[in-house]
Formats: sequence, structure tokens, C-alpha cells
Amino acid sequence: MKPPHAGKSRLRGAAGTPPGADGHAELVLALAVDTLTAAIGAAGVRRVLVVGSEPATLTELNGLGVEVVVEQGAGGLNAALSHGAALLRGDDPDSVVAALQADLPALRSVELAEALAEADERRAFVADRHGTGTTLLVSAPGGPLGPLFGTDSARSHLESGAVALTLAAATLRSDVDTPDDLVHARALGLGCRTTELVGTPCCVT
Repeated sequence: MKPPHAGKSRLRGAAGTPPGADGHAELVLALAVDTLTAAIGAAGVRRVLVVGSEPATLTELNGLGVEVVVEQGAGGLNAALSHGAALLRGDDPDSVVAALQADLPALRSVELAEALAEADERRAFVADRHGTGTTLLVSAPGGPLGPLFGTDSARSHLESGAVALTLAAATLRSDVDTPDDLVHARALGLGCRTTELVGTPCCVT
């Protein structure tokens, strides 16, 4: 994660969100809190780690039962995810690791668990609802994560040999980058932390 004040620039001033720089940072953190809460509650998930460029700006996440670590160097998102995968594998080199976007405020734990089960020890990914981005990337046991996030990452992951998972998983596919994405996530039912800010019904994950 970037520092919250610097992330999700296209959401600045979205209808119903807190005004100002502090309000925007609060929204970005809320998206992450609801995503992480759902991830922690998913069957099969043993450990959750957040890689941040400035961990001191992410202290609110510490109380969730996740680990917050600093990225190494300035290699961007994919380098940060590879670093996180290596840390998770430190004591268990044959484990399955996964990269999850931190902007899935409607995520249900059960949908994440279903995706991990469908991956079934294959390197696999879940495309976003537009079919172009990636919300979840899963490694094979002991295999490389190989993150290729960025423009048209779904195609990049497919061309790299990852399997495209087919489950519906509407909440897992609904990352929030734009005001329209936030409207869509609201319709699905936001997690409690984001609900506190945008005033829509709270949905238990």
C-alpha cells in the first residue's frame, strides 16, 4: 500500500465520501480495513501481511491481526508483492501464497475461500469485474507468485501461464478505483469500516 493520502487519487471528492485530504486518507484506510477483515476471516488463510511504502501511515491496520512490513527499494507494486511472498514463505517454502488487492471493501470471506479452493494448487488469478485488472493472484505450492499487476494485468497473468478462475465471486471482483466502482461496491454491501464513512448498510463478511 501507498501512504493513504497518496493512494486512490481517482476517488478524491467522490459523492458521499469525506471531504479534504484527511477524509480521503481515511477512506483509503477504510477500504483496506474491510478488505483485510474479510481476508483474515477466510477459511484456509493462515497469515496476512501488508507491504507498505510507509508503514508508519498504516498503524490503524496493526490491530486487525495482520503484519505490516516495509517494501524493499523502489521497485513498485510487483516488487513489493514479491517481497511479501518471500517473507510469507520464510518458514514454509512449499506453501501457497497469494496477492490480494487492498481495495475490496465489499469482499466476503466465503468468496475468497472459494477462490483459493478453486485454484486447487495451481497458479491462478481472479480478474476484476471489467475483465482487465486482477484482484487476486495465487501461487502453486512452492511455485513463484510472478505478479504482473499494472495495465491489463489479467491478460498479462493469463499469458504468463496463470489459470483464470471462473467463479462468480462478485465481491472479490469488485475493486474500487473510481467513483463508479464505489457505487457498485455499495450495491453489493460494504464492510463496516467503509460504511462508517459513506453511510450505507453494513454487511457482515
